[in-house]
Amino acid sequence: MGIFNKKKKGNWFVPKGQEPTEFDKKILYWQNKGKLVPRRGLILTPGQIDGVRQSGVINTALLDLVQEKIHAGMTTNEIDKLVYDFTKAHDAVPADLGYEGFPKSCCVSINEEVCHGVPSDDVVLEEGDIVNVDVTTIYKGYFADASRMFIIGKTTPEKERLVKVAKECLEEGMKAAVPFSFVGDIGNAIQTHAHKNGYTVVRDLCGHGVGLKFHEEPEVTHYGRKGTGMLLVPGMVFTIEPMINMGGYKVFIDEDNGWTVVTDDELPSAQWEHTFVMTDNGLEILTH
Repeated sequence: MGIFNKKKKGNWFVPKGQEPTEFDKKILYWQNKGKLVPRRGLILTPGQIDGVRQSGVINTALLDLVQEKIHAGMTTNEIDKLVYDFTKAHDAVPADLGYEGFPKSCCVSINEEVCHGVPSDDVVLEEGDIVNVDVTTIYKGYFADASRMFIIGKTTPEKERLVKVAKECLEEGMKAAVPFSFVGDIGNAIQTHAHKNGYTVVRDLCGHGVGLKFHEEPEVTHYGRKGTGMLLVPGMVFTIEPMINMGGYKVFIDEDNGWTVVTDDELPSAQWEHTFVMTDNGLEILTH
């Protein structure tokens, strides 16, 4: 589940009485240049990262189950039941359920729905739909978040290409995320690839830090300039989840349920998402 961009800020400091390590010095270098840097609480320990990794295993298996079962004629509420039952059977918790009042265990967004689609008995999947299923798992207190696109049966070449390029946008963002790069490097890579292919990038929502909380800093925008946004350092856990539109980038929230984000021009949208940890050697995917 993505969040709306709120422009939060971090800060780095060396505890009183301690000498700065080389790691501290690298971060303080950028902070002293006026760059946005993380606070210490965003750097997870190896044990915490392993906790997120274990949650990610369940989250991935859950999306594998959806991939196996999803079909034309299925209601979005049937998908939600699969998610709830599987999560509970694995001693985990669906993070979406009850989050800020969200009524279901996952988000199911179809065609022009960008994200946060609310499962319903009244919504039935049809041949040719493109569908995003977004699930977040809490296991032993650790959060893992991912989404996949599914094509129901055979769809149009235009929708199929959108789904493909949206996945490529995620992959381009991943390549740009290296130790001591910036969130803006990710966004710039995604925006460049989307625009090159004739698509736009949703700007009102973003990826986010995750792991110890559902939503945390940094806010990972999927557009922007290199060298802007928060500095990304080893130990940070976050999602990249670009929402790529066939038409314009503007969106609105469906007034009927107060949750579902829809493209302003009602042209299709596609999104892929993983949870990552930044390591000394680059990104490790914690969900698949």
